[in-house]
Amino acid sequence: MSRRDKITVQTLLEMKRRGERIVMLTAYDYQTALLEDRAGVDMMLVGDSVGMVVLGYENTIPVTLEEIVHHLKAVARARPRALLVGDLPFMSYQAGVEDAVRNAGRLLKEGGAEAVKLEGGRRMAAVIRAILDADIPVMGHLGLTPQSLHQMGGYRVQGKDPAGAEKLLQEARLLQETGCFSIVLEGIPWQLAEEITSSVSIPTIGIGAGPHCDGQVLVVNDLLGMTEGFTPKFVKRYAELNREIGRAFDTFISEVREGKFPDSDHSYSRD
Repeated sequence: MSRRDKITVQTLLEMKRRGERIVMLTAYDYQTALLEDRAGVDMMLVGDSVGMVVLGYENTIPVTLEEIVHHLKAVARARPRALLVGDLPFMSYQAGVEDAVRNAGRLLKEGGAEAVKLEGGRRMAAVIRAILDADIPVMGHLGLTPQSLHQMGGYRVQGKDPAGAEKLLQEARLLQETGCFSIVLEGIPWQLAEEITSSVSIPTIGIGAGPHCDGQVLVVNDLLGMTEGFTPKFVKRYAELNREIGRAFDTFISEVREGKFPDSDHSYSRD
């Protein structure tokens, strides 16, 4: 496969079969999408995490479909080689099959997504089948599902006990049988993620699920060190852009106040 060949659902399935690791990152804007695609990521997710890292919400629950569509449009304008996946936000698919299909369709038709992601296992099977019947690829999401944080009692690792682990294993197999092309595994023990990955023929994408998944995803703001406060155990910060940006702002402010900017190099003059 050429580095610039368009990534499709079939590409990802072939990567799983060949044992090639899949790289996924979130993206919420045009410029970030350009940089990620230039670097060679395989999938971009316009996730409902946009609510927390861009829009300032406390969690993902308030995110609307319109907000996801808005950010999808920006990312899609970068015409990424990567497969572009859009999150179905809370209550855009839980109320019924018709709502789910219509809203999934909007992510493709209006936003430019090439696939959608939704949370949940067995209870979402009918919804997933209906979306697939509309020829829309679906990525599943099991384990710590942020839209269920109130039911789960917060952001807690899932599948630590034998019963919970067995349930997640069965739900992963069900998602494969239902037709999902991939599954995000979030916040589960690495041993369970390894077992699930070897039990399904579709790619697993881990976030807080250890090293044995077929691929990994991080929120780009976490990766770049742009978030502050609590950092989950699974997040590795590959840069500290919040410090760099802060220094740039401080320098700009001081140079303006001291009359050092703009100087002659950054000003126009008469002919």
